[in-house]
Amino acid sequence: MPNNKYSAGIIVLLVGVVILLGKLGVFSFLGAIFWPLLVLIPGILLHVFYFGRLLPAAVLVPGGILTVSALLFMVCNIFGWDALKYLWPLFLLGAAVGFYEYYLFGTSRPRVALTASIALAIASAVFLLLVLLWSWGIYIVALVLMVAGGWMVITNRSRRW
Repeated sequence: MPNNKYSAGIIVLLVGVVILLGKLGVFSFLGAIFWPLLVLIPGILLHVFYFGRLLPAAVLVPGGILTVSALLFMVCNIFGWDALKYLWPLFLLGAAVGFYEYYLFGTSRPRVALTASIALAIASAVFLLLVLLWSWGIYIVALVLMVAGGWMVITNRSRRW
């Protein structure tokens, strides 16, 4: 009987600690920070199941998409969700990574997967470049003008006004 009382006391103590931590907001804080793990873990598990010879190579496509998306969500959790307005083309890169893994590790090496991977990677790079130019374009124009003006001054030293 004393052993049973000891176990019940430990359980009651742990329940009290969990309730206290919940009321203090510890679990909501951890959930807000680590929720991308709910996307990352299935992506990694799909890779593990493929390399463990449990699933076919086709699971690498969603595995790559989930993994890259989860990493992007982690970056947005750390640096703020405003970064997503610049980084959204990386979702296309996730699909490109998945198709490339399927092409690279698949037994039949489907040419369509390689073509889709290259097309999505190029589209992702172009959209990322356009987004950065749209938001940082005036700074790039100013930098190009400063470099061009400096080059013109340096190369034409003999002729002064």
